[in-house]
Amino acid sequence: MPKPDATTKDRSTVRVLLRLWPYVRPVRARIGTAAVVAVVASCLGLVIPLVLKWIVDGPVARREPGGVWFGALVVLALGVAEAVLFGLRRWLVARPLAGVEAAMRAGLYRHLQRLPVAFHDRWASGQLLSRATTDLSLIRMFLAFPLTFLFVNGVTVVVGCGVLLVQDWTLGLVLLLPVAPLIVVCSLFESRYSLVARRAQDQVGDLTTVVEESVLGIRIIKGFGRHRSQAEAFGGLAERLRGTELGKARLLAGIWAVITIVPELAIGAALVLGTVQVADGALSAGTLVAFLSTALALRWPVESIGFLLAMSQEAATSVERYFEVMDEAEEDDGGSRAVPPVPASGPGGLRFENVSFRYPDAPEGAPPVLDGVDLVVRPGETMALVGATGSGKTTLTALVPRLHEVTGGRVLLDGVDVAAMPRERLRELVSVAFEEPTLFSASVGENVLMGAGPGGAGGPELGRALEVAQAGFVRDLPHGTGTQVGEQGLSLSGGQRQRLALARAVVGRPRFLVLDDPLSALDVHTEALVEAALREVLRDTTALVVAHRPSTVMLADRVALLSGGRVTAVGTHQELLRDSREYAWLMSGAGTTGGAE
Repeated sequence: MPKPDATTKDRSTVRVLLRLWPYVRPVRARIGTAAVVAVVASCLGLVIPLVLKWIVDGPVARREPGGVWFGALVVLALGVAEAVLFGLRRWLVARPLAGVEAAMRAGLYRHLQRLPVAFHDRWASGQLLSRATTDLSLIRMFLAFPLTFLFVNGVTVVVGCGVLLVQDWTLGLVLLLPVAPLIVVCSLFESRYSLVARRAQDQVGDLTTVVEESVLGIRIIKGFGRHRSQAEAFGGLAERLRGTELGKARLLAGIWAVITIVPELAIGAALVLGTVQVADGALSAGTLVAFLSTALALRWPVESIGFLLAMSQEAATSVERYFEVMDEAEEDDGGSRAVPPVPASGPGGLRFENVSFRYPDAPEGAPPVLDGVDLVVRPGETMALVGATGSGKTTLTALVPRLHEVTGGRVLLDGVDVAAMPRERLRELVSVAFEEPTLFSASVGENVLMGAGPGGAGGPELGRALEVAQAGFVRDLPHGTGTQVGEQGLSLSGGQRQRLALARAVVGRPRFLVLDDPLSALDVHTEALVEAALREVLRDTTALVVAHRPSTVMLADRVALLSGGRVTAVGTHQELLRDSREYAWLMSGAGTTGGAE
């Protein structure tokens, strides 16, 4: 993840916020109309002091009660009109800005789906979640309130200052004296607050990550009695966030105090000076009342500057964080839709030609995970991939559906380079079952049919896939294939999740099948049944199977031994037992062959 303070320190808040324009442009008419309505409403408030001046210098001075009542009704009408217009402004922006937030959230979600696996390996899920929730809410709040009222209050202050100067220019200059120091204070506040706001929002992301991990890993926490240590870790992050939020509060309190006290002092000075002028007869009482009423009406636009700037800074930070993700390059689709379709039969199969791979975040000078891999899986053949922990088996299988991009060499499916094949087409041809089965908060049927491709599959294909995976336990679930499995499928056992993941891999009858130790969580009897059914499926597909046990190896026509990032031997199980000491050692169970690679 990027370092937040480095990106925030010298930024332009306006330039950052302007990145929202593509999302705001479709609703600009409604937002513009709302801003005009708010300006009119705010300026109506400045008319009230002029009415008060007329009342004091006219009906009050002449002792005409009828004129006073008329003036009071005018003031009441102006107040009601102001309230109605502000309500109209809120109605005008509510729906379109909710649409802007929804569009940004949908865009972020679509983009996350198209980012490479390497990106998701680097970023904590809590940081991504906080961007899709907290940050977007802050952006919507900025568009609904500070964006409009920084403009509205600015116009109101300018108009109000004009009214003050027209009424009495000497008193007006007294009130304008604090403008220069307030501008300096606001500039200092903005630069400091932006750093603290960024730090707080990143810490919210860290806290979200801890909560998410604790919920998903609750069985581990309870099983090992680690609730106290997890609570301490959470408490430490929460305390750090609390400290940062208190720092924000201190900055906001400071700017609020300055913005409140300085104008109050100016109003007090104008009151004293104006009273002296009224006593000398140089100023009418009505003018003084109107002047002070106008000054008091401008208190809110001036005093609101502090928290409007604070909300704008938080929104700018949220925009930065949002576009940190959106600016990440998506996966290259690989060629155009004009790529010729892969032939239904013929020579080719699955080929690795001088394939090398290094993870993007690997330390400089570290050896590649794969280095010059050459391997051919013939059409319709099942190849078992065997190797010690860390030999690169899982990494090699991830290159087939392009979950990672090769660093060198190429991977071919029936003679077509996967890098030149549209990902949608590639993933129609290749189906994958991972060692760690992942299920979603959906029904059993929906989870399995995710592997059916865009064309979908019906009940017969679903039943066939469940039969291949020996997932007959589904019939005993409360609602059969319609049973909701819950988050991560944790309501099921490890073996049940693995069988559903295997059913998902075979339901679409893929041309190429990649299985990463698909039977590791099964008991011996279930494993034997799955293997028998899986042999029928493997007859009609070209398959690469990561194997850690002899029983899984026996599913394959041939076996490839991966060692030190290279394929060091290829042959039948019996041939490798006879000719390769490393393979015999691995198959004897003396080697440590489990785990992620």
